[in-house]
Amino acid sequence: MSNGDLERRPSNGERRAATRDKARQLREAHRKQERRRRAVVRTSIIAVVVAAAAIVAIVIVSSIHPPAHGPANMASDGILIGKGMKAERTPSTAPDAKPVVNKPNASGGAVSIVTYIDYLCPYCGEFERTNVDQIGKLVDSGAATIEIHPIPLLASHSAGTKYSLRADNAAACVANYDPNSFWAFNKALFENQPKENTAGLTDQQIKDLVKRAGVKTYDAVSKCIDDGRYDSWAQNALDRTLTGPIPNSSVKQLKGTPLVLVNGKQYQGSLTDPDEFRAFIVKAQADTYSTPTPTPTPTPTATSAG
Repeated sequence: MSNGDLERRPSNGERRAATRDKARQLREAHRKQERRRRAVVRTSIIAVVVAAAAIVAIVIVSSIHPPAHGPANMASDGILIGKGMKAERTPSTAPDAKPVVNKPNASGGAVSIVTYIDYLCPYCGEFERTNVDQIGKLVDSGAATIEIHPIPLLASHSAGTKYSLRADNAAACVANYDPNSFWAFNKALFENQPKENTAGLTDQQIKDLVKRAGVKTYDAVSKCIDDGRYDSWAQNALDRTLTGPIPNSSVKQLKGTPLVLVNGKQYQGSLTDPDEFRAFIVKAQADTYSTPTPTPTPTPTATSAG
């Protein structure tokens, strides 16, 4: 075999040069990989910092944003309606303010009716639809006042939509912007009451009732409903009734709805018999303001001498 047929082997110098070139390529590849790793780390750090800054900003904004005040005209956690179906005006309450209890009428000129109701409660619906006309006539004439306390007791009984809470918020919005329309809106909610454990009315359907009730400030009330502005107030009002005591009565705490008080006495009769409730009103009024009748003193009469 001739030397020309033999494969040429690289010299030692060529092998060393090839080794150095390979090492250089490996070092370059390592540097590129390291640069990529550092870029990824920097990007991750920046993302974490940005996210942390956003969280801090949210916390700061939340801490300096004032909690929502309660609705105007519901300083007692309820709305008081009197002669001519006019609501008593009260200022908006601070978030941590205690309710201002309405003092009973000491003159005996008007019966005090107080109701604690849930707009999804079927028993509340029975009582309201049965007695709305006779209560309305008494209040309109000045023979009675009614103080209505909406309570979202059944907020978890509407297939996840929190209908009771949404309806309470809407009622508070009406009380805040057009209190003299509250009675009509309250009546409309019960006339169109959904069944318990259903999704209830949508916000738009509630707004339709606002319009049907003749609320003059529809746009403001509509936005208030969308914002859920008085949700937290309604929850706090519920907590206060569950804790008790119930003002101007011997009831220690709310145990269910409806809770109906007449001159501080709890009505526990039929929810579907208007005559029974009317008789209870008459008796409560008589018991509250009746006074013992004094025994007449005989008047001496002159007699002629015989």
